[in-house]
Amino acid sequence: MKKQILLLVSLAISTLTFSQVAPSFGLRGGVSYSGMQGDAVNSLNSMIDFSQGMITTTNRTGFFGGVYATIPVDDMISVEPALYYSQKGYQLKGDLNIKGLGFLGANAKADLNLQYVDIPVLMKATISGLQLFLGPQVSYLMQGDLNTTAGVLGINLLNKKLNATSQFNRWDVGLTGGIGYQFTSGLNVMASYDYGMSKVDANKSLNSYNRSVKVGIGMAF
Repeated sequence: MKKQILLLVSLAISTLTFSQVAPSFGLRGGVSYSGMQGDAVNSLNSMIDFSQGMITTTNRTGFFGGVYATIPVDDMISVEPALYYSQKGYQLKGDLNIKGLGFLGANAKADLNLQYVDIPVLMKATISGLQLFLGPQVSYLMQGDLNTTAGVLGINLLNKKLNATSQFNRWDVGLTGGIGYQFTSGLNVMASYDYGMSKVDANKSLNSYNRSVKVGIGMAF
């Protein structure tokens, strides 16, 4: 994994070295809509018993934010390395039994909050403000929490947070790409799709992968 990080850093430094135009820097943040493809539920099977299979999974809404640099290669092409804090994960709803907490019942919900540092290095094409970008991304899991709630008739009976970090692979390598628009004022908007390619469970034995849509707004300086 260190090799992938060094490769991304080397690409950004090489582009900066050969660029004839000074890079610009900026801040960007927005909303993320994340889930997992594959055996997502089974990634928590050491913490949750699934009763009768009455479980549904839904995506999780979070946020991301951080800094980026734009390194021009020519009038249209640039390289954009970035560093973001990013929330990912998913939600479980249904008949759950959290080990050590007792039966929660059909109104239970488990919200998995995975906090990552995302490091994308994008190749970006800009045509009259319209931007298309694609590139690799390395992500590091800082913390994973499983927030469990349960209630009956609107009464909250349980609100518990469990540390689930050890259940997940700390590193994720993937691709990210999308579309954006750069205004002359420095303001920019973007929408991207993150396609994780590393198995997310700690043992790397389940076919479960991160997927995330990001919509953000930024300002270049």
